[in-house]
Amino acid sequence: MNFETENIEFKAQFTEVIYKEVIAFANTDGGVVFVGIDNNGNAVGLADVDQEYTRITNGIRDAIVPDVTMFVRFSIQDNRVVRIAVSEGSNKPYYLKGKGLKPNGVYVRQGTSSVPASPAQIRQMIKESDGDAFEEMRSMEQNLSFEAAANAFEKYGVPFGKEKYRALGITQKNDELFTNLALIISDQCAHTTKVAVFGDDSNTTFKDNKEFGGSIFAQLEDTFDYLMLCNRTKASFKGLERIEKQDYPEEALREALLNAVVHRDYSYSGSIIINVNDERIEFISIGGLLPGLSTDDIRIGISQPRNKNLAEMFHRLRLIESYGTGIRRIYKLYENCPVQPVIEATTNAFKMVLPNMNAMTAAAPNQASPVTAQMQKVLDYTSAHGHITDEEVQSLLGIKKTRAFELMKQMRNMGLVQRVGRGAEKKYLLN
Repeated sequence: MNFETENIEFKAQFTEVIYKEVIAFANTDGGVVFVGIDNNGNAVGLADVDQEYTRITNGIRDAIVPDVTMFVRFSIQDNRVVRIAVSEGSNKPYYLKGKGLKPNGVYVRQGTSSVPASPAQIRQMIKESDGDAFEEMRSMEQNLSFEAAANAFEKYGVPFGKEKYRALGITQKNDELFTNLALIISDQCAHTTKVAVFGDDSNTTFKDNKEFGGSIFAQLEDTFDYLMLCNRTKASFKGLERIEKQDYPEEALREALLNAVVHRDYSYSGSIIINVNDERIEFISIGGLLPGLSTDDIRIGISQPRNKNLAEMFHRLRLIESYGTGIRRIYKLYENCPVQPVIEATTNAFKMVLPNMNAMTAAAPNQASPVTAQMQKVLDYTSAHGHITDEEVQSLLGIKKTRAFELMKQMRNMGLVQRVGRGAEKKYLLN
């Protein structure tokens, strides 16, 4: 025993650097720290081995979290050297209590040195220990405050205090460490919601934009208030009666926004994007549909929440009634509108499009008149080929997926075509 290795570390005397070595071994493959042996492997001994033994054991217990002592064995050799045998821990990452889950608090063994872990290594250790449910993992940021969340709970008459944290999923069941759910609802939440208002229906000309941050409870309030400023009211008259109608049903905006917040994938750093123009509002959130679900399933009300604890929290606050009802409610609000809401999903994103009711109603008389030039092109193609698909409509007319869906929906409502099949087999035939 005269040299250090990946699993052996020598220290001539006790210093707090020993905590770093214990953490590195517990976070990697285990190892042994000898206190009282210099870097050359010479046993120089400790002046008061009993006092140093007590100091080391107490220090490791108090300075390192989570509790690592069940993976550490202490012994005294030759009444001169303290031997600290560290096994690989099962609740990684272990870190210095005073530093937190940051690289300057988390260490791993690299060769014969203990070095700061990278953020990627820390995230991987958390994932391996806590599982794949992002909201249940330990947050890398533990210095959190909950002013906005406390205000929201008070507003909706639900108790919120430290004694409720575990039941809500804000702290882990085995300790007091904050979870990623806590980070999401905290005032330090790094995710944001971005709203852009455009002057054209292709969303290329900016008129205004806002970005809302902080706790998702604050983002909900601020974003909804801003969307209501964009929600214009159109007045019409029926005899002497003045009739006012908003561009978008207030409840539809609320449900679409809640859906984006509750179901987004918070393991990615990107923002929720909301695009507003004169024809529609688009709500785009990161995270596609969970495996096994389709957009047709979502439309009829089937829901499998990605963030179960967050959804349950919103349910307690009565912000959502039950999973899946929000989407059905939106379609119910649009049942008499010529153009229906549209849901699109890719592998990593989900989009809900709400049509501007006033814009669609104003266009309705034209839609009931003889077919448009675009419709005639679709009819001619379908007559020549026997059927047409959504992709062929996009290619034929040079339009995007959403517009193609709206056009074919309109033609079906007019009785010009009928839809057969679903998914990849879906196509349209002449009536």
